[in-house]
Amino acid sequence: MIPAVTAFRLRADRSEEQLLSDVALVVGVSLLLFRPFGLGAPGAVALFGMAYLLLGAISVAAPAPRVLPAFLDPLPVLVVGAGAVALAWGTAGPRIPTPTGQSALVLGALAAVAEEAFFRRFLYGRLVRYGALAAVFTSALLFALVHLPAYGLAAFWVDLGAGLLLSWQRWASGSWAVPAATHVLANVLAVM
Repeated sequence: MIPAVTAFRLRADRSEEQLLSDVALVVGVSLLLFRPFGLGAPGAVALFGMAYLLLGAISVAAPAPRVLPAFLDPLPVLVVGAGAVALAWGTAGPRIPTPTGQSALVLGALAAVAEEAFFRRFLYGRLVRYGALAAVFTSALLFALVHLPAYGLAAFWVDLGAGLLLSWQRWASGSWAVPAATHVLANVLAVM
């Protein structure tokens, strides 16, 4: 193949990847910031379910750089996360009112996986070029900030702590699936 044609193809492929990456960022932030305004609307569960599926799919499809190998085996990292969630659940004070029922349980699990695909795969992957510490803290801070409209300033520190735990799990395990499992557990406990 002619070198100029090959170079053009590579640039075209890269711009498609960049476009998908930009779409993931805009869709993810928009969905998470505006979700409190759609709660309680007719068909909200189906609408949010589809939106979370879209967010998860775009976040997984968007290109992500290779991340350093896992620091620890995934199972102990998952156990630490699950233990922290259980400890927080057992010792926390008043809880933020959340919907209950089967649809809330399914939507909570779907939201957890989609958010982790977005924050711990997509955003973490974009931030890791600045170092693991920057990726952990920045993705955790952004996680807490996008939850402000839904839960208010009073929950900021809890969301920041959760974001730090989940981002640490991402770094330590080398996978976004471990924090996704921990986040699902936290959301399931919140609905029960």
